Amino acid sequence: MKKQNEIKIFEEQKVRTAWDAEQEKWYFSIIDVIEILTSSPRPRKYWNALKTKLKAEGSELSHKLGQLKMQSADGKFYLTDVADTEQLFRLVQSIPSPKAEPFKLWLAQVATERLDEMQDPELSIDRALEQYMKLGYSENWINQRLKSIEIRKELTDEWKKRGLKEGVQFATLTDIITKAWSDKTTREYKVLKGLKKENLRDNMTNTELILNMLAEASTKEISVAVSPKDFDESKEVAKQGGNVAKVARKELEAKTGKKVVSSLNAKKSLVQVKKRLKK
Repeated sequence: MKKQNEIKIFEEQKVRTAWDAEQEKWYFSIIDVIEILTSSPRPRKYWNALKTKLKAEGSELSHKLGQLKMQSADGKFYLTDVADTEQLFRLVQSIPSPKAEPFKLWLAQVATERLDEMQDPELSIDRALEQYMKLGYSENWINQRLKSIEIRKELTDEWKKRGLKEGVQFATLTDIITKAWSDKTTREYKVLKGLKKENLRDNMTNTELILNMLAEASTKEISVAVSPKDFDESKEVAKQGGNVAKVARKELEAKTGKKVVSSLNAKKSLVQVKKRLKK
């Protein structure tokens, strides 16, 4: 069954999801939902205690929940406890929270929107735009971000054609590209920006996004041209693609005297621009 991982937004907080095209079902990360509903600093521990309670009460729900691979804060994919929409509705009822009812309404909306998007794919782009606007990003940045998603998909499609596997191999190649153009691994980049679970690209400035797009687009074009035969050859291609953007970064830094890769994220950058405009 092919599943498409996505990030959904509930009240400015992210929920990892996966869409099962065969069953036409959403699956949601239970840990993410519990963190939102309880504001617990240790949602995993809360979930383990809740599972124990459900089993003791003889609830069938705890036996029916499954696991899917979802991207973690370190960029890698791990098996994560998930629930479909119906299961999650039942689970939310077991969690005392003032956010329970708003969350149920949000769940119903997510399910309806997916059916609408299947009839009109352009709606998915419009909704992604709306979500980023709610999070406080500028329109210019959002346009860059949506383009970066398109370029990323073209690259991952190319990797799939070469027989590469999602998860560790994709994460390794991404890390190579990032390191090549920015001189930082993905983890080092996130530490610089003070990120934990947040998506790195969602916290890049316009310039960082553009250079990252250049790196990934170059990697894809080089891969198409040289047809790497295996993972090792694809790693070399990833380095070459990243180096294309590194040359551009070095040239820009030489002209401006400023570092491109910084601790500044997109929303902070927007705040600074607004402050300058007020002066």
